[in-house]
Amino acid sequence: MMNTEPTPMTAPSPDALMSAIVQDRYGSADVLQLRAIERPRPRPDEVIVRVHAAGVDFGVWHLMEGMPYAVRLATGLRRPRNPVRGLELAGVVAEVGAKVTGFAPGDAVFGTGAGSFAEYARATQSTLVPMPSNLGFEAAAVVPVSATTALVGLRAANLQAGQTVLITGAGGGVGSYAVQLARAMGAEVTAVCSTSKLDFVRALGAAHAIDYTRDDFTTGDRTYDAIIDLAGSRGVSTLRRALAPTGTLVLVGGEGGGKWLGMGRQVWSKIVGVATRQKFRSPLALVNQADLRILKDMLEAGTLTPVVERRYPLHEVPTAIRALAAGHSRGKAVITVS
Repeated sequence: MMNTEPTPMTAPSPDALMSAIVQDRYGSADVLQLRAIERPRPRPDEVIVRVHAAGVDFGVWHLMEGMPYAVRLATGLRRPRNPVRGLELAGVVAEVGAKVTGFAPGDAVFGTGAGSFAEYARATQSTLVPMPSNLGFEAAAVVPVSATTALVGLRAANLQAGQTVLITGAGGGVGSYAVQLARAMGAEVTAVCSTSKLDFVRALGAAHAIDYTRDDFTTGDRTYDAIIDLAGSRGVSTLRRALAPTGTLVLVGGEGGGKWLGMGRQVWSKIVGVATRQKFRSPLALVNQADLRILKDMLEAGTLTPVVERRYPLHEVPTAIRALAAGHSRGKAVITVS
């Protein structure tokens, strides 16, 4: 006689589980939860990293909120396909796929992965490099996304030694790297930030610091060879007032760019650029090994220094993201995983 009783489901073994910050729907930090879920397994070209620390960046906020809405075309229309949040990471390789040749279990690495707010994260080998020899996991974890974004933005401006550059949002995660990188390129840096961060940006290498709560840099007589706009709160026409006649305005990030595409200012800058010698750039900053190696060399040489303002345990990721969204962070926040 055929056995019609249902076959009992086999629960995952404790060794197959991990703690992770997950979300089942888009929304504010309130949708994030700490859960025990199955550990990821590597595909042939992937690496599984045992995460020791993870950085907090605005990319995480965009994925959590599903904003602008265009983000959902890639991440899932109604809910995130990958429910685990987090991008930046530093840790130790736990497993490698069959086609991975650049890394082996036990290697200390930093870069990006799919869901770094977890004990284990999946990553492609093209977004990882060996850890800087002079940094711990926490310092290395706050570099990949934010420093790459700063590097790509300055590269888009074609910044040269001796030129002047103004950086808005200079006291934040990307801004703190942009100030240092621009200074290393030999530029004269003017940093725009809040009152509490003036001394901070000067210590990073800014020759001048402007308190945006007291002074409006767009109404003065001074102009700049390049403006790196990280704050996302001013219109293109307003920013142009402070740009030299042949200068370059670089718009970074989708904050303040509209709910649907997040690219309203970028699109308008292209229209404006048709009738002026001023140049407008909106680079896409994708983490890659070439840029990570440049940053690694600068970190080891001491010309670039991560600034970790605050550390949060894994279960406090929602608190860390709320602080990021409030815009009060100085440098970067890091999540300590293990």
